[in-house]
Amino acid sequence: MSLPPPARTRRVDLVRSRAELPADVREVLDRYERHLAAERGLSPHTVRAYQGDVVGLLVHVAADNPADATVDSVDLAALRSWLAAQLAGGASRTTMARRAAAARTFTAWAARVGLLADDPGPRLSAPRPHRTLPAVLRPDQAEAAMSVADFAAENGDPVALRDQAVVELLYATGVRVAELCGLDLDDVDYSLRVIRVLGKGSRERTVPFGVPAERAVRRWVEQGRSALVSAGASNALFVGVQGRRLDTRTARRVVHDVVGAVPGTAPLGPHGLRHSAATHLLEGGADLRTVQELLGHATLATTQLYTHVTVERLKAIHDRTHPRS
Repeated sequence: MSLPPPARTRRVDLVRSRAELPADVREVLDRYERHLAAERGLSPHTVRAYQGDVVGLLVHVAADNPADATVDSVDLAALRSWLAAQLAGGASRTTMARRAAAARTFTAWAARVGLLADDPGPRLSAPRPHRTLPAVLRPDQAEAAMSVADFAAENGDPVALRDQAVVELLYATGVRVAELCGLDLDDVDYSLRVIRVLGKGSRERTVPFGVPAERAVRRWVEQGRSALVSAGASNALFVGVQGRRLDTRTARRVVHDVVGAVPGTAPLGPHGLRHSAATHLLEGGADLRTVQELLGHATLATTQLYTHVTVERLKAIHDRTHPRS
């Protein structure tokens, strides 16, 4: 079985394919990119993903000669043929669903700005992605992970102080790792114990945190940050060893290392802490709407995934403890 090419190779292929498209099509792609970034406020990562899917669609429409690609050739038959090619190439249900969504977003925009006579997107069906249950920590495992970070920070090492503040704040708030790394010093209100977060779609929300996270963040800012920060960090709350704003890859490694030090835990990153925070809130009695607001979910359907996690836990406890399970 052949393995998929590395992500960097795929990006290079897409850049090459885009360059082979006609100039007028590349101009359309530039307009579409500006629409996604400026009007819809999508993240650079999401914009790249959507653009890559549309480039792949246009190249497929033109078959073996990208120079023949035209936007008005994107009809329902072309969309179905493109998805069928993805399926034949071994794409997963999740990938198929994402690419279908990207295609619908593009055709809706193209029809609205007059590039397509009508929008074929609503008639395009694709397999629904499997909604897998996220890996989460038990409350005692989360407590143990926080203790690991606390113990490492006892000697006052700046990196250890930062790492403790990172894991405490991620677990306390359930924010995304990119949201955490994007925090500035003045986004933290210690008196109210809340942070101001800029989430997906440039939506701003206020998220509370508890006393342990407050202590960890204060200690990092007052005792550790000055030892690492450089002029290039600007007002960033968290910085790396080079003195610049902390990047998401480093934050993921921090969480992976801290959680991995707890016996019996599965490999877990920042998103696992986010899942754990949401699950523990629901298990503690929080309602779905509140958790939706805290996590910054656009729809309640996304938050409802966590109810399945709590049900699965209840079933597991029942199977383990009930005499007639």
